[in-house]
Amino acid sequence: MPLKSFIEVVRDSHFPIQNLPFGIIKPSQGPARVGVAIGDLVLDLSILEELGHFCSPELQDRRVFAENSLNAFLALGRPVWRKIREAIQGLLAANTATLRDDAALRARVFHEQKDVAMQLPVRIGDYTDFYSSYHHAHNVGTMLRGPENALMPNWKWLPVAYHGRASSIVVSGTDVRRPQGQIKLPEASAPIFGPTKSLDYELEMAFLIGPRNSLGEPVAIERATDHIFGFVLMNDWSARDIQTWEYQPLGPFLAKNFCTSISPWVVTLDALEPFRKPLPPQDPEPLSYLRLTSDFTYDIQLQASLRTTAMNAPHIITRTNFQNLYWSIAQQLAHHTVNGCNLHPGDLLASGTISGPTEESRGCMLELTWRGASPLRLPSGETRKWLEDGDVLTITGCCDGNGYRVGFGEVSGRIIPS
Repeated sequence: MPLKSFIEVVRDSHFPIQNLPFGIIKPSQGPARVGVAIGDLVLDLSILEELGHFCSPELQDRRVFAENSLNAFLALGRPVWRKIREAIQGLLAANTATLRDDAALRARVFHEQKDVAMQLPVRIGDYTDFYSSYHHAHNVGTMLRGPENALMPNWKWLPVAYHGRASSIVVSGTDVRRPQGQIKLPEASAPIFGPTKSLDYELEMAFLIGPRNSLGEPVAIERATDHIFGFVLMNDWSARDIQTWEYQPLGPFLAKNFCTSISPWVVTLDALEPFRKPLPPQDPEPLSYLRLTSDFTYDIQLQASLRTTAMNAPHIITRTNFQNLYWSIAQQLAHHTVNGCNLHPGDLLASGTISGPTEESRGCMLELTWRGASPLRLPSGETRKWLEDGDVLTITGCCDGNGYRVGFGEVSGRIIPS
């Protein structure tokens, strides 16, 4: 029998008792602190911690759930994460009286989700963006170099990535101001300065680092998941015309660092365990430090929807799946640290755009419109080559289980003028 909670949770909720994602909530009264989502409610962990419900040697004399980020909790590692998650599941279970039968305590520890302001879940010290979707890399390479030379020679040998800008990562619901920069039109002899005319989204996921590794000490691929707490949805907004001019020879800069949006709830690897799938064989076989006997991916359904100012409802423009990534999270982390790079609690490592083999599974406007050559036609009668001011782009994701759904909520942003 599936685990049941005394909290009523509708069938298609992203947040049943099988999920229990962690986030930072700001109620109308009091400071920001750690909460867990259950149905339409949030369980305030700081109060339960204060009342002594989380007994663990690692938590003695510490108030990690009273902090305004998850960093301190992430640093404690998987055995503590699992112990706390199991304790929360026990408190929320239908056959546990502690909260179920204490109306006064329930009034203290539960908030309606609609009544709290969600904050960034962690203090992000560093952010790395990978380029791990074969279909995305092949499509973009085909546009730039033709299908014969679509992939660069290194792409199937290592998880390609770049270091992004952590300071401009924002939580879902934050407006995205159209960036300005240098743009060189194809027929022009010199660049001009102005707002991007090719604003794009990138449907991604990202994972958060838990315990650190010391400088000079790589994380072996067999231990990679010991350092990964969980996942968020991500939209790495991109200015394609600025990027075209600036990216040679060193890669993305102003075209990417103006804003990156993430979802507020962090779904743990334990919640995703039922949806683990074997990683498909890789050809050529990776070098030894990137080989894991039972390497894996996850069956996470993802979609992006667009709503213009003329539309009453959003329209789905991308349907894809996390399984469309070529490189695994274990390979990404092992490669990131193989040279001795030290990761810290709260660091964010992103997948890169997740595109699949079909047109509808392309994870950005660059691919969907094939660089603007085939505009999207929307139900409102409008067309889009790129995102326009007033557009709202929303990414959602979930895994369907046996009688329940483990979801990530959403990451959404509205474009505002420069």
